[in-house]
Amino acid sequence: MIEIEGLTKAFDTLVAVDDITLTVHPGEVLALLGPNGAGKTTTVRMLAAILKPTAGRARVAGYDVATQGDAVRRNVGMLTEAPGLYSRMSGREYLDFFGQLRGIPTPERQKRINELAEWFRITPVADQKAAGGYKDVLDRRLGEYSKGMAQKIALIRTLLHDPPVLLLDEPTSAMDPASARLVRDTIAQLRNDAHRAIVLCTHNLPEAEALADRIAIIRQGRIVEQDTTPALKARLLGPPLMEIRLAQPSQNGVVALIERTIANSGARVQDAGDGWVRYSTPDPTVTNPAVLQALTASGVAVVTLSEVAQSLEAVYLRAVEENV
Repeated sequence: MIEIEGLTKAFDTLVAVDDITLTVHPGEVLALLGPNGAGKTTTVRMLAAILKPTAGRARVAGYDVATQGDAVRRNVGMLTEAPGLYSRMSGREYLDFFGQLRGIPTPERQKRINELAEWFRITPVADQKAAGGYKDVLDRRLGEYSKGMAQKIALIRTLLHDPPVLLLDEPTSAMDPASARLVRDTIAQLRNDAHRAIVLCTHNLPEAEALADRIAIIRQGRIVEQDTTPALKARLLGPPLMEIRLAQPSQNGVVALIERTIANSGARVQDAGDGWVRYSTPDPTVTNPAVLQALTASGVAVVTLSEVAQSLEAVYLRAVEENV
């Protein structure tokens, strides 16, 4: 759905995006991560046919971003970090205006606006001046909206024409936890459409880990790492780290016993404390049963054996630090 090869964008002497190559398949979410100024927004703007590349090529939904900009824009829904709403318009007027720009017929346009407003829980609010004591939020001026509500309107605008490609820049920015969860659920549901591809730019790393099928990390305009989260963790953080918790606070010889058990497996003890031992292993399916069997045979009571979670944040920091 998205094909990028050698994509480059220079502004005079500043190279904002430098020879990047990426693909995003239908039914896939790619999280594009990187520090401020790394080139994420410039990349997304080129994919939306807002900026023309200096070099390289990109195709979105089968269309070339440099030569078929109108077709690209018809097939893309783009959410920018600053939504740029028209404050004097009501929410309904604003969405209707963009629906007209997208060429959506009036009956379908109104139906779509109402459906999306209901999905994002934009419901009438108490208003003493309104008939019946309530006023439709969509009929209020956008300048009166909270930041979170404005972000919802921007998301509805992005989804209004049901595009096959979504480019989302900080989609949960300024939202309360309940609204942010609703947006994440929406992205997860949209991902289930086998004909849609999503690029997600975010500084919320738990959000990226939960939603993305693949991660691409960009620094100073270059992609420095890209893969699935498990593959990046294995490559940058090493093999899985296991932790054993024992029934007794201190049991002599446990570390030595574990070291003997895993000696020829490529695993090794990393740390130990009063009642716990951590070891890394390239193959937990082999090492863990062997360790449990050895401890049980020696009369050592094990409370838990579990993998120590390694976060995407650790992966991100390692990738950025190694490519300074």
